[in-house]
Amino acid sequence: MEKVVLNVAGMSCGGCADSVKAALLALPGVRSVEVGLAEGRVIVERDAGQPAIEALAEAVSDAGFDVVG
Repeated sequence: MEKVVLNVAGMSCGGCADSVKAALLALPGVRSVEVGLAEGRVIVERDAGQPAIEALAEAVSDAGFDVVG
């Protein structure tokens, strides 16, 4: 397993964090998601290389937020 750190813009409350977390956990290969709301940081633990970072970013985008940086 490996960890990926995503910088996510637009999260402002616990509901936002829950939406991002749920969207990412729905992807095959995602084992855990930790959201740092104050930092705008999301740490995803995934199977080696799966899902691709692009798929993670797309899931965040579909939840209404943007991966930045």
